[in-house]
Amino acid sequence: MNLVIACDHGGLSAKNAISAFLASRGCTVTDLGTDTEAAVDYADFAVQAAETVTEGKADAAILICKTGIGMSLTANRFAGVRAALCVSVEAAQKARAHNDSNVLVLAGSVSEEETLAIVRTFLDTPFSGEPRHVRRIAKLERAERLAEVSFLAAADPEIHATVLAQIAQEDSTVNLIASENTVTRAVREASGSVLTNKYAEGYPGKRWYSGCIPVDTAEQLAIARAKQLFGADHANVQPHCGSAANMGVYFAVLKPGDTILSMSLDQGGHLTHGSPVNFSGQLFNIVPYRVSRETEALDYDALEALAKETKPKLIVAGASAYPRTLDFPRFRAIADAVGAMLMVDMAHIAGLVAGGAHPSPVPYAEFVTTTTHKTLRGPRGGLILCREEFAKAIDKTVFPGLQGGPLENIIAAKAVCFREALSPSFKAYAQQVVANSKALAATLAARGFHLVSGGTDNHLMLVNVARNGLTGKDAAAALDAAGIICNKNTIPFDTNSPFVTSGIRIGTASVTTRGMKEAEMATIGNWIADILADITNTAKQETVCAEVATLTAQFLVP
Repeated sequence: MNLVIACDHGGLSAKNAISAFLASRGCTVTDLGTDTEAAVDYADFAVQAAETVTEGKADAAILICKTGIGMSLTANRFAGVRAALCVSVEAAQKARAHNDSNVLVLAGSVSEEETLAIVRTFLDTPFSGEPRHVRRIAKLERAERLAEVSFLAAADPEIHATVLAQIAQEDSTVNLIASENTVTRAVREASGSVLTNKYAEGYPGKRWYSGCIPVDTAEQLAIARAKQLFGADHANVQPHCGSAANMGVYFAVLKPGDTILSMSLDQGGHLTHGSPVNFSGQLFNIVPYRVSRETEALDYDALEALAKETKPKLIVAGASAYPRTLDFPRFRAIADAVGAMLMVDMAHIAGLVAGGAHPSPVPYAEFVTTTTHKTLRGPRGGLILCREEFAKAIDKTVFPGLQGGPLENIIAAKAVCFREALSPSFKAYAQQVVANSKALAATLAARGFHLVSGGTDNHLMLVNVARNGLTGKDAAAALDAAGIICNKNTIPFDTNSPFVTSGIRIGTASVTTRGMKEAEMATIGNWIADILADITNTAKQETVCAEVATLTAQFLVP
């Protein structure tokens, strides 16, 4: 066992005795001090030891001060540290068996014989692994996520209240917003870190300001991991959002008035793909392509004919509400046939691409843009991937062309999420997202709902509720009242306004993050069908809301 040991002046004698005892057992021990009887501050030593355990550089730590109280209070401020103040052998045994404690805190006033007996018991007692103790430790570590915002409670009670409300909503509802997900604590910590303090205009190694070595390291990690994750030549991790990423590509290779061929917003595209109310539609000549009325899926032959007719300079593939696999080789062939460049906006499917649950666009497109949240499960931000020949143009367009100082705290959080997405567990997650989406879609279809295009290949589905006599607006409101959150959404050839809509959009990324699988999707699908069968039935909404809360209590948000 790899241990660290530390004490203040009140625990020096005990530390020396323990060190000798540990050496006799052949333990690897790092002594962090103190080595003098001169008065020192216990917190300095407890912090160093707790950091060592948190970073995984030691299996456990032993801390000693006069009473053990100060060391215990300090060490337990660190996430992942379970410091137990033990003044008896029985306490040490329970600290390990019940609490899986990884930091033993001792009082220097306890006799040497009793102290060594406590240490021996702590080292020799394994964690029981009993379900009740596993459950309680999980609750301890999670602390209902309230510990992460505890300082805010006094600093700004009003904002603290809004954070608590969001936590409560996430905990007790089923989130089916296709463009949302739930990040890990590591991503939250990086995005809320001191890196927010640093202004870093420019790029790593070429900053306007001095003092950028730490943020340079974070950004270089983000770049390297993004390239590795997606197999890209070049990555720019600075865009603040997906819209900025798309703008970066447009401005790098197009001039105002150039023609872009892209999916129409009312067919499943995105605002930045040429909506007249967006910069893209105001600055460029947009030629929209649409899905087939018969299949509600893309007709690539019609798309190719449109491309040959209009000769776009750039073709945009990708969507915000399209449930089918995108045929990137066909998009490439169409672009080549008309001499166009290809940009793929994979904002919605980036996590599926990273996890191998959707084909990658990177080998086929000059440019690939994405957000880093949604299925990728990172912070809210943007990313541009491109071929090496366009790297300088993209970087120059993002800075100084479009943005000033990058958000280095968010870039660090992107690096964290890229690292997470490189893990085998993320690949399993991506596959489960699609499996859950198909299961939920099958349940809804079996209950008589029409799914746009007949189903789904990815993380989302569009449900035509107009065929059931509803509007998307009313359907989403009724589901919201039942604790099931989705969004109203236009469907292809919708006759209702975008503020009313004929459909709802449903996604499975967030519920999959919570650990839900096909069985839970069937339950959720039936709840949706029950609620939409009579959206005026408030009693049913209340019943389902309670059932939702019971289900979500079994699948904790990270």
